[in-house]
Order: sequence, then C-alpha cells, then structure tokens
Amino acid sequence: MLHGIASKSQIMLTFENKYYARGIQRIAGIDEAGRGPLSGPVVAAAVVLPAGIELAGVRDSKKLSARKRELLFDLIRQEATDMGIGIVHERQIDKLNILQATYLAMRRAVGSLKMRPEVLLVDGNPADLPGFQQESIIHGDDRSLSIAAASILAKVTRDRMMLQYDKVYPEYCLKKNKGYGTREHLEAIRSFGATPIHRKSFNPVRKYLPTFADLKDKRKLGRLGEQLSAGGLIKLGYEILDLNYNVPQVGEIDIIHREGDEIVFSEVKTQLSRRNWGDPLDQIDLRKRDRIIAAASTFLQEKGIVQNARFDVISVQFYGSKPVIKRIKSGLSVV
Repeated sequence: MLHGIASKSQIMLTFENKYYARGIQRIAGIDEAGRGPLSGPVVAAAVVLPAGIELAGVRDSKKLSARKRELLFDLIRQEATDMGIGIVHERQIDKLNILQATYLAMRRAVGSLKMRPEVLLVDGNPADLPGFQQESIIHGDDRSLSIAAASILAKVTRDRMMLQYDKVYPEYCLKKNKGYGTREHLEAIRSFGATPIHRKSFNPVRKYLPTFADLKDKRKLGRLGEQLSAGGLIKLGYEILDLNYNVPQVGEIDIIHREGDEIVFSEVKTQLSRRNWGDPLDQIDLRKRDRIIAAASTFLQEKGIVQNARFDVISVQFYGSKPVIKRIKSGLSVV
C-alpha cells in the first residue's frame, strides 16, 4: 500500500479478509471456463491463496491477453497454498446439460484440492456444491482475488487443450476461436460436419452430426479413428506433437505424442465391426513396422529430440456408431 491507498490486490481480498478475521484460513475461490463454446470441455478451478498475498495483475481472465494469462498462470501456481482443476468433456456435457456439467467440474476441482476448504467463494450464482459453506459473488472474477486466480487457471487449462485439439481438427480454427461459435467455426461445421469433440446437444451442431453412411467410407473411417485416438490422448493430458507425419519413400506415423519421459509413436487401426478384425498387431507386418521405425528415427533427428521412444498400436472398433478404443503399449517390438 502506498500513502494509504490500497492496492488492487488488497481491494480484491475484501471477501477473503472477512473470513480471515474470523480465523478461517482455507478459502477456495472457484470459477469455470467453457460454458458457452460449441466444442471442447468445461473446466473449473479451485484456488486457495495465503492471507495478505499480493498478485499484481490478477483479475477476470477475460480481461487479460493470452500472454498475460500465461504469465499469471505460472505465478498463481507458484504462490497458491492449494489448487485443483476439474474437467468435464463433451460427452458428459451432452448427457447432463451444461449447467450440471459445470457443477460437476466445480465439484471435481474442489475434490482435487489437497485439503478440504472451509469456505467456497463462487463466481456468479450459487452452485450445487453440497457440504460446504459457500458465498456466491456476482462478477466475482473481478472482485475476489481467489476467484480471479481460479478464473485464470481454468481459462489457461482449457485454452491449452483447445490448442491441442486444433492439431487434430485444423479445419475448425480452434486455435483462434477456442470452440466458440464464431462465423468461421460455424462455416466449418456446415462444410465438414461436427467432430467427436463437438457438443451434440448444442445448436447448430446437432444439425451436422455424422451418419452411419460416413463410417462406411474407408478414408473417413480411418481419419475418424485417428482423431478419436488423438483426442483420447489429449483428454489424458498428453501433448500431441504431430499427426500423419510422413517421410516420403520411408513411411508415415499416425500419431506422435509426449508421455512423461517418452516420445510415443502410434499406429492406429480402425475397423467398422468385429468381422475379420482379429488382433490389430497381426495387421502390421515386419515391412510396415520397419517403415514406422525409420520414420520415427527421422522425426527425432529432424526435431533434435534426445528422448526415450516407444511404439504403440491403437485399435478403434466401431460397434454400430460407438467406438471402442484400446491402446497397446509397446505394441511394435523394435528388437
């Protein structure tokens, strides 16, 4: 504070200070990102800050640039006493509706905290968070430091996922629109149809859902299998490095992702039914295996990556319109 003038951070601790004065320390601010988009998850964050903390620049995430949010994201993670993230994906959004899915994301965020909070400060209207003392604050993401911090964590977490999805679905400009219904996004839905990460219960997505006839197109079926596989890896929190990486006259790799200390190269096999399916490993002969391994070696050299490598096989089987995805780790022996 300078010359008796309170800083913005101190002003935004007004709600928290009310509880600190009563001896309550574990106050979790809660906010979400992604209620309105046509695709992708809804993400909630819960953040517990130490009393009297100064976090210059932290405010409603929507009022910050992407670069500023990224910087503050790292600062909040360093300074917070505790934090939790809750994610609900498009399938559950369609099943529950977006309001109930948002509440579920909030409950997951609170549940992932290391210690149970004493009070929850929630942005907007009261939320369905039973068993906790709760105060709802209209425009809380610009009035409470803990809620503002949660707003930034939720927004950055979701945006990073949408940047990954942009690699899988480049036609939809997700890197730019983050799944919101911009004109270019709507035009892409009309031109290419809805994808597995679109919310099927939302308009106008429901008008452009794929049909069973689409699955009979071998090329479309194979691409869908690769998209579902890559999307599943993103949901697990892995980083997609490349898709359909091709080395002319050598070979192509369907998916390349980073998993811990390994770079994983995956071959995806997609089938419409069990008929004549068999073991997916049986569909990869020695020549195919060697071409994949050679292409992987080129990728590592080209990117200057010195890291352990693993070769997986992912099988995608459609029973009707429902896919069953299985990942066979180290499915391609390199010995």
